[in-house]
Amino acid sequence: MRITVVRSLATLALLLAASVLSAAAQQGPPPGGGPGGPGGRPGGGPPMGPPLQLSSSAFADGTTIPDKYTCSPTGTMASPADMTSPALSWVNPPKGAQSFVLLLHDPDAHAAKSMYDITHWLIFNIPGDATSLPEGVKADSTVGVQASNTMRQASFFGPCAPAGPVHHYTFELFALDSKLDLQKGASRDDVMKAMDGHVLTGTVLIGLFHHPPGFMMGPPPRPQ
Repeated sequence: MRITVVRSLATLALLLAASVLSAAAQQGPPPGGGPGGPGGRPGGGPPMGPPLQLSSSAFADGTTIPDKYTCSPTGTMASPADMTSPALSWVNPPKGAQSFVLLLHDPDAHAAKSMYDITHWLIFNIPGDATSLPEGVKADSTVGVQASNTMRQASFFGPCAPAGPVHHYTFELFALDSKLDLQKGASRDDVMKAMDGHVLTGTVLIGLFHHPPGFMMGPPPRPQ
């Protein structure tokens, strides 16, 4: 009788232990634990910081770019020198950023049926401690080095989509671990090649624009 009782108690203890282990397995590892240490990151390193974010005081992400910042701020084609770039700012730059590159392009348009889309603005070697670009960056600005746009000008050229579907003007900001050994007026291809292998992170801001029906597209007036 005593042997039977002992065996029954032993069996009960094993069943209780098995149920505790099963419940623990279903709950998973404690917060911050698991493979790789705190946060589950390989090697037990600290969790990644907040992502780089780009914004503009002129328009919100995914909304229409005001006429002031386009190729026709007064309703007619303007000279590039009279076009105004929007103010831009960013937060959460990555550790080790030595410079930034800002690219404005129109992925909805391809000149002469080329595989390349339209480059409206490209500025590199923006200082690594910078957190913004002011409104109205001109061709002779020292906030960075300006590469050539599709018009072969080292300056800002405003959004200029014709009447029809809206175009998605894409501002891309890249944080690099170095500066680029390129001169003003470098091509977009040259800048992209020089950036390769040095991009720490990037982010995107999109603005929408198209001209109203009846707008007459044409070359900008020549400087007087």
